[in-house]
Parts: sequence; C-alpha cells; structure tokens
Amino acid sequence: VQLQASGGGLVQPGGSLKVSCTASGIIFSINVMGWYRQAPGKQRELVAGIISGGRTNYADSVKGRFAISRDNAKNTVYLQMNSLKPEDTAVYYCGAEMKTNPLTSYRDYWGQGTQVTVSS
Repeated sequence: VQLQASGGGLVQPGGSLKVSCTASGIIFSINVMGWYRQAPGKQRELVAGIISGGRTNYADSVKGRFAISRDNAKNTVYLQMNSLKPEDTAVYYCGAEMKTNPLTSYRDYWGQGTQVTVSS
C-alpha cells in the first residue's frame, strides 16, 4: 500500500494550487485522509483532514483559503489551495488511515511529500 502525492510547485502570493494524493495497493477501507505540511525548522502540522463520510477540519491558518475533498471511488484526496501566502511554503504530505483487510486495525500511511513554494 502506498500514497502518491502530486501537484506541488512554485506559485506567486495570492495564487492557487491543487495537490492530490492517491492510495494504491490492496486496500480494504480508508477512514481519514489528510494533508500535513512541514516548513524548514518547524514541526509537521495538520493542514486539513476529511473522514470517509465527508466531514472536514482545517488548521486555523488555512480556514477560508484551502479546501480538502476526496473521491472515495479513486482513493484520492485533494487539497485546493487559494490565496496562497509565503508562509504556506512547505513540503506537503498526505496521510491516511487504512485497512488492508477486514481483520486488521486501521494504521497510518504517509506519502512522500510534495514541495509547495509561494514566492514572487
């Protein structure tokens, strides 16, 4: 089982960017999917999360600017980032709680990260 993130890049302040992350492999069920970020010299922080039923939560710093969504049929989670600021610059990681079969417990999986740089 793996998570593959894509869509990062360089964007000017005020711009938009959409990142996506797809889970692949033998997957029985996915509970929570989320995006985290880590800036140089800082700890990894939760940006946004979404459960299988669609309920979402966001870090205060991104509320009103970012939107998380998921396509359960594609095992994919998206993060639409608008009104980007230089302080949003970080490596963005996707994470998910997944089961590979009905007898196991959910465990956490992480993607490889994608760089988002907001700069003029």
